[in-house]
Amino acid sequence: MDPKSDAAAVLDVLKWPTAQKFVDRCAEFFATVQDLTPGKDLEARLNSDFGPGTPFYDDFCKYIKQGLQEGWVAETEISGPNYRRGKIALPSAETRYFSITTVYMNAQDEGSDFKGQYHKHPYGEINCVVQIDETAELMGMQGWQGAGWTSPGPGTHHYPQARGGALVALFFLPAGRISYDADPGMKQPLSV
Repeated sequence: MDPKSDAAAVLDVLKWPTAQKFVDRCAEFFATVQDLTPGKDLEARLNSDFGPGTPFYDDFCKYIKQGLQEGWVAETEISGPNYRRGKIALPSAETRYFSITTVYMNAQDEGSDFKGQYHKHPYGEINCVVQIDETAELMGMQGWQGAGWTSPGPGTHHYPQARGGALVALFFLPAGRISYDADPGMKQPLSV
């Protein structure tokens, strides 16, 4: 796999009834967040208003776990079975011009973390952390996050990192924008 690639096939949701229900549920969520800017303030709001125990979060977890079992979530291996990606939907009017992508990461060795492909978020990112193992966490710009949300702001860049087991990072990108031409030595924007 090219280290500067987001290669993953776009899912044909018509072949997967659960995936279509999931996209429909995402569209309902996008109607509530479409005018909000990714960043630390949105991350705090997502965790307080849409965190574990709320209808959107719980539905997303249900659909993602079912999709893993059915085979439509994170179906493209990036670097082996412990790092996979899947494009559920490209930006469209139905998704309020957010893309929907799933990344499965499994930090299977105790005490270690797993790093994925370094990338930049030109317009920011919204991540729903779906724990497969209840000890799994995703590194966000504000620190480690278990069940809940991260939301890197526009222009931020990082390695996606997981620790403590397996999780799915369900991420929504405004306009589907992501760049693999970022460098770890670049300065972070003020909007972190």
